[in-house]
Amino acid sequence: MRKYISLIASMAIAVSVFSQYEGGKMIPTKDEAPLKSMKDDSYLLASTITAKEMKEHLSILASDEYQGRETGEPGNDIAAAYLKKQLEALDLPKVGEREGYYQNVAFTFSSWTTNEVQVNNKEYRQLWDYLGFPQSNKNMELTADEVVFAGYGLSQDAYSDIDVNGKVVLVYEGAPQDENGTTLSAYENMSTDFESKRALAQENGAALILIISNDLKEILNANRRILVNRVTEIGNTSQLPDDHTNMLIISSTMAQEMLGENVDEVISMRDQLRSAGTSITAKSYPTELSISQEIKKDVLDGQNVLGLIEGTDKKDELVIVSAHYDHVGMKGKDVFNGADDNGSGTTTVLEIAEALTVAKRIGKGPRRSVLCLWMTGEEKGLLGSEYYMTDPLYPADQTVADVNIDMVGRWGEEYEGSETPYVYVIGSDRLSQDLHDINEEMNQKYSQMILDYKYNDENDPNRFYYRSDHYNFAKNGIPAIFFFNGVHDDYHRISDTVDKIDFDLMEQRGKLIFHTIWNLANRDDRIRLNEPNTNPTEEMGTR
Repeated sequence: MRKYISLIASMAIAVSVFSQYEGGKMIPTKDEAPLKSMKDDSYLLASTITAKEMKEHLSILASDEYQGRETGEPGNDIAAAYLKKQLEALDLPKVGEREGYYQNVAFTFSSWTTNEVQVNNKEYRQLWDYLGFPQSNKNMELTADEVVFAGYGLSQDAYSDIDVNGKVVLVYEGAPQDENGTTLSAYENMSTDFESKRALAQENGAALILIISNDLKEILNANRRILVNRVTEIGNTSQLPDDHTNMLIISSTMAQEMLGENVDEVISMRDQLRSAGTSITAKSYPTELSISQEIKKDVLDGQNVLGLIEGTDKKDELVIVSAHYDHVGMKGKDVFNGADDNGSGTTTVLEIAEALTVAKRIGKGPRRSVLCLWMTGEEKGLLGSEYYMTDPLYPADQTVADVNIDMVGRWGEEYEGSETPYVYVIGSDRLSQDLHDINEEMNQKYSQMILDYKYNDENDPNRFYYRSDHYNFAKNGIPAIFFFNGVHDDYHRISDTVDKIDFDLMEQRGKLIFHTIWNLANRDDRIRLNEPNTNPTEEMGTR
């Protein structure tokens, strides 16, 4: 892997010659010693971040009493209560729900327990012959001796001449197109997606809609994660009424076998629609259809924890400093304490909250507001940060940046045995070069540790950029920077314990992160987005 070294003068802003996506490091110059003056506000406040206090917090959060802090389990609630207690002690305003410090988080996971389809005494298979999405269906036992072909199912015209109440409707995907692949003018302004077709069939009382696709494999590949695993929906949807029409996407082969000797007539009707652009008369065809569907819905409840340090003259703008406080819980009697992952990040944000509170008390509070955000459900798929971005405390366009801290208490395997402090930095230049440059400037001025950009490489096989909570901010256009100590053998094991933490190193990292936050919160101009602003779109994965 290609690397580069940027040497910068003290207090100067470095602009790298090569893209960070190619990997590399910032090796600070030693021409001047790090600034250590209590007359400097940033240094003064960062000095409140201490290894001693970090150890006190982390020894509690990563103790057996907290049961591995798994989202949806008692240990996670105990951890949230501990964070709340610290915020109360800091006398921070209650900005969460019900005048508290929490944003309640709920997700519903839907998966099939039974999904069986039989047509004319032949069994068909989910993922091979048809696709059924759990969130688009309900528990159902259905037998039918006919299917109603309704063209493309795009307008009431398709249902005007036949009663489909309680029946099975068969339609084509998309809209009629001419020989050049152009949608016919009569259908240009219609919604042709699957859900629109399902909604119209439901409006007419259909029990089930079957949508014929010519490329079932393409739809499967685009939705493989939720079709193979389970569907995740924001909120508790388990108690919503089951009054919707069920929907299956079926292959053209399955449709042909269903229609039997009538398939030529249906194709002729489809071709008539394509050539004339007019509606057809829906028609019923005999077929023997039997469907058994049962869906399991599991609801996960948790809470994000919110600590706001209100700004002064720029208080409507916001800097977020985030960490997930959940971990993977227990297996039998084994407790996965998660000291590094992510008790270290959780503790660091607590120390930063305290430093910012001290700033307010001595009349030197930040100009922009800073939201300390501890998120739940990261280990379940970045759920807490996803939930926050669907219902943010502050508008996204007023959020300057997210500074995310996830595993900062250890020496990673590449630096094991080294005496030179370092931290991996991920994502800093993806949306804002200003954010990247500010962090390097603060490092040179105050910390002078190695900033390693190895995991910011777009070709990094670990894909860490997509695997922590900052990603949900970045994909919504908010610049994000992710601090990380790298991988080690104790990751997601019961051996990730407090005795493995290097608190002096963790303190140094915490202070650098504070300096970067302090600069973001107090500079005259908010950081600029790169041009053009190309947001990441890759699908998230669990860690």
